[in-house]
Amino acid sequence: MRSFKLVSFFFNSQKDKNNNLAMVLLKTIAVFVLLLSITIPSFAQVEVDVDTDEDEPLEITVELREKLPKDPRTATILSAILPGAGQIYNEKTWKVPIIYGGFATNLYFIDFNGRRYRLFREELRAFDQQGQSEVFPNLNRDALVRNVDTWRRYRDLNYIVFAAIHVLNIVDAQVDAHLSGFDVSDDISMKFEPSYENLLAGGRVIGLSLKLNF
Repeated sequence: MRSFKLVSFFFNSQKDKNNNLAMVLLKTIAVFVLLLSITIPSFAQVEVDVDTDEDEPLEITVELREKLPKDPRTATILSAILPGAGQIYNEKTWKVPIIYGGFATNLYFIDFNGRRYRLFREELRAFDQQGQSEVFPNLNRDALVRNVDTWRRYRDLNYIVFAAIHVLNIVDAQVDAHLSGFDVSDDISMKFEPSYENLLAGGRVIGLSLKLNF
């Protein structure tokens, strides 16, 4: 929890005049804080504490509570429209380069496999018309057909991978938003401990137990 304090000047010679000026300033700040709390309700809760004792300097304390959990629906929509936007909304910006790195790599292989597929397809057509491939003279028709099918399959697989990256980007943003409200304080712990149990028929069983503290 963070506190921001604004302390006004002390009242010296012109006490009444300074009192009026201080009250105007106080009301202005209070209105500003009220508007701030209405404008951004999803980010923080704002509390205002005002001390108006005439014998003491005016003091305004504004307390900003911890941020509320992220909205999974908003994160999902943002990532669906623009990959990486949901991660930015969840304050996980380090994931954005990974997402676009995956897209860029996949686009490269889509282009590469597509060019190889078109090349062998054209050579297959040339083989059917001329009886021989000019670029691959040592390949027969069956070999050209196999290459056409192989590079087309690789290209189509890259399209599937491209869609999968986009889906994973959406799922990741939604999961992160759900986990943003998960309690990860020091009171939560998980540990393994040895376990000893006595059997009713006699004897003892030695094992391993998992304990969760929360």
